[in-house]
Amino acid sequence: MDENINIENTAADAENKGVVREIFEWVMCIVIAVAVAMFIKTFIMTVAKVDGESMLDTLHDQERLIAWKLGYEPENNDVIIFQPRESTPQSRKFFVKRVIATENQSVEINYNENAVYVDGVKIDEPYIYEEMLDISFGSTDYWVVPEDHVFVMGDNRNNSRDSRSDSVGFVNCDSIEGKVVFRFWPLNKMGIVK
Repeated sequence: MDENINIENTAADAENKGVVREIFEWVMCIVIAVAVAMFIKTFIMTVAKVDGESMLDTLHDQERLIAWKLGYEPENNDVIIFQPRESTPQSRKFFVKRVIATENQSVEINYNENAVYVDGVKIDEPYIYEEMLDISFGSTDYWVVPEDHVFVMGDNRNNSRDSRSDSVGFVNCDSIEGKVVFRFWPLNKMGIVK
């Protein structure tokens, strides 16, 4: 009779150890998955949601995007996600805009022509939502982009707070979260962002 009790206890102990081992393996899988996700979000790519209409007709309100971070260097015409100057650690805010010019390039906006010039060359902008209204005090505006900064504008120029505004100004490259490469929501518009 004592032998039966020992056999039953040994079987129960083995079964308990198996359950504990399985729980431990699941916990480790979850911890590893969370660590990998955090690593990817911190260093490789990030997910963002469009809030507003400043990038019409390229991007629409509430669309979900993936931005590439790893080794990214801003180039003209890239659509980027960045933290504006007004963003604080308590209220992290992000903007999505198009890079018009990079460091040491000049930007001239000629409202009479509805044209943007970078280093004196009129840029082709098929993505513009509508003609720009003259929001300056003259017929042109002019800037030179400082080092380690970019000049950004929304594709919906008449409804965009961007580098033309003192509240945004030139965007420091350190505040860039990444280049928008893919739209994954809504599903019917899923694809590469240009």
